[in-house]
Amino acid sequence: MTMDHHLVLLPIVIPLAAAAIALLLRRYGPLQAGWSLAAMLSSLAASLLLLARVWASGQPVVFQSGGWPAPMGISLVGDLLAATLAVMSQAVLALGIVYALGSKDKVVTYPGFYPLFLTLAAGLTGAFLTGDLFNLFVFAELLVFSGTILTAISDDRYGTEAAYKYFYMSLMASAFLLLAVGSLYVSYGTLNMADLARSVAMNPGAPLLPAAIAFLFAAFMVKSAVFPFHFWQPDFHTASPTAVSAMLSSVVVKLGVYGFIRMTTLLFAEQATTIRSLLVILGVAGVVYGGLGAVGTHNAKRMLAYSTLAQVGFILVAIGWGTPLALAAAIVFAFNHSLAKAAMLMLAGALASRAPVKTAAFDVLTGLGRQLPVAGALFLVGGLALVGVPPTNGFINKMVLFRSGIEAGQYGSLAAVAFASILTLVYVVRAFQRIWWQLPAPGVTAKPGGDRLLAPALLIAGVLLLGLWPEPLVSLAQATAAWLAEPQAYIQAVLGG
Repeated sequence: MTMDHHLVLLPIVIPLAAAAIALLLRRYGPLQAGWSLAAMLSSLAASLLLLARVWASGQPVVFQSGGWPAPMGISLVGDLLAATLAVMSQAVLALGIVYALGSKDKVVTYPGFYPLFLTLAAGLTGAFLTGDLFNLFVFAELLVFSGTILTAISDDRYGTEAAYKYFYMSLMASAFLLLAVGSLYVSYGTLNMADLARSVAMNPGAPLLPAAIAFLFAAFMVKSAVFPFHFWQPDFHTASPTAVSAMLSSVVVKLGVYGFIRMTTLLFAEQATTIRSLLVILGVAGVVYGGLGAVGTHNAKRMLAYSTLAQVGFILVAIGWGTPLALAAAIVFAFNHSLAKAAMLMLAGALASRAPVKTAAFDVLTGLGRQLPVAGALFLVGGLALVGVPPTNGFINKMVLFRSGIEAGQYGSLAAVAFASILTLVYVVRAFQRIWWQLPAPGVTAKPGGDRLLAPALLIAGVLLLGLWPEPLVSLAQATAAWLAEPQAYIQAVLGG
């Protein structure tokens, strides 16, 4: 086994080990924070090396834990899809720590904040890189526990209530996932995804297979807060600390997206047509419902949480169309949305930190932005990205998505999502107009200090960079879609032969 094989291990081990060391540094707040940022940046560098290695070679990096060959041991598999999502998530997570370093929230000073943030990063990255369904469950549980505690200790008085909602919804998702795991293991005697894909293709008539697919589908619906399992998300993201909610609403929800891609391209190829049809229906419903919810809400963070429901809907529609170009569109959309949504939530948190009463409610923020022009410029660019206006990366999202819909001949669902896209323009313009154009109430002024804008500024720079120079990401997404179209190559890489 060459050293290259350990590249897939490093993005998981670095934040996990760093979390344990961060606990030992709990009495030294600045040192603990600096250590956590250094660890997250190191992990991001390892993820970039993994992606470069996989993209250059055209083959995944596979690590067989304990030296046990698949399918007997647990495999970690860094293929193009997993490596791309690992880079996406860890880039945003690193900037989440940068935001926390400049945050005025009391929660970021707690000894457990940065260790929990690092375990959240390890859980999400591990879920992307594992090649075993039960191991995915384990990493997802690490993610859930970290996110629940980080929300429960929020400065917001509703943090505990939101944490309970998230925990119990995640508990339901865990139950669905375990039922799927049990059904598949009883039917096929394996949980290695490569071996499972091969076994399902050889015996698609197993009695428990339809139930397993339904349970797995439901689990990923909850993970991504897909309509109608979305109702916990606005409360959760509104009450979470900004540094946390920006992660949960941008990259953590992509776990379900990842699951749906694996289901339709690897695990259940023969049943993929039915799964994709459901994804298109749910995606269109999410785009419409999320857009209407964002238009009608009273809080900037809550608006952005509903916006995530709508944006994930676009991604599900692309996965549902299922063509190589549509899958590339889904990957581009997922990557670009992560940057824009994290930036927008950080800006909403920064505004709330400068409000007379710390809240993102529009009644309090009305007119406050007139005293914060830099935040206004960043918010405008991020909003244009959500709408899909050039020169932002959001324009690339919509262009590739609409092209894929036309290529696939999916004119009905394409027309539905195109019409619903107007809702994005409505709620973004409404929010900008209320915060930066209306006059504030007499005597209302912004606090002199608040959360720093460095992290959202860097994310917005990424939004513009990928809008002006989209070729690398689009090429990577197309290469990933081409790889996903050859599931036998994944199976052979993991199992050998």
